[in-house]
Amino acid sequence: MNDPIQSFQLYLSVERNYAENTVKSYLRDVKDFEAFIKREELADGLLDVRRERLGRHYLSFLDQENYARKSIARKISALRMFYAYLVHEKAMDINIFETLDAPKVPKKLPQIIQDEEIDHLFQSIDRMKPRGMRNYLLLDLLFSCGLRASEIIAMTIRDIQLDREQILIHGKGSKDRYVPLHHTLIEDLRHYLTYTRPILLSKGNMIQTEHVFINYKGSPLTVRGLQKIIQDILKKSGETYKLHPHMLRHAFATTLLNHGADLRVVQELLGHEHLKSTQIYTHVSSETLKAKYKQAHPRMVKKS
Repeated sequence: MNDPIQSFQLYLSVERNYAENTVKSYLRDVKDFEAFIKREELADGLLDVRRERLGRHYLSFLDQENYARKSIARKISALRMFYAYLVHEKAMDINIFETLDAPKVPKKLPQIIQDEEIDHLFQSIDRMKPRGMRNYLLLDLLFSCGLRASEIIAMTIRDIQLDREQILIHGKGSKDRYVPLHHTLIEDLRHYLTYTRPILLSKGNMIQTEHVFINYKGSPLTVRGLQKIIQDILKKSGETYKLHPHMLRHAFATTLLNHGADLRVVQELLGHEHLKSTQIYTHVSSETLKAKYKQAHPRMVKKS
């Protein structure tokens, strides 16, 4: 294997079908380790890493450099996968990171906004204006479909299947999934595509684009632009809490679970590859149910 990093890149991109940014992150972590072992003269190259104490030495170095626990855990995980790949390809006979204990990173429960707060956001938007109609639709897609910001801005007209009441979503790692639409969302999408989108598109120099969502300059919307739209909606509503697009995805998941949806169904709708990524919402849902129980049950009411 002449270039292990290039081979690993092909493995991640082709065989694992990882997203471009994910691949870049893995390669950056491997290259950082390569620079470390050469700088410290611990090994001539990545294929010469065979002593387990070298892994512990790198872990100690990262800690001394004040890397966050989450960053250290990610780097060790990337190197564990890299060397597992090399062992599988018979380019190495040992993976020194296989048994190395990375720091434990406590999972934070996602911050959730309540149903009443979301209703207030919808009511605060002026749908009579083109940008207001677009913003209302973006908010509804985030909350009613659980979409990622990147999935919304990548959405094209051909992805929308109103007759089938669904949208084809191109998720992380090039994994496609279909997300159902409720009837109000279908009508709003039809209105937006027919009347609102052409108005927004006319404000720019682009004659035609397949992207569904257009910014105020007549160009395809960006993730940064979507984040700003959500902030503007929040500001105009008069609310002061923090809000970003991913919080609406969290709200989508917990709302479904709170109303009895199956965990596997929520996993499919969110486009999670592993069920454990979805299971964190069961904890949030459980906490919500506990809070409502304490508020509603007469035996939980404190006597004065």
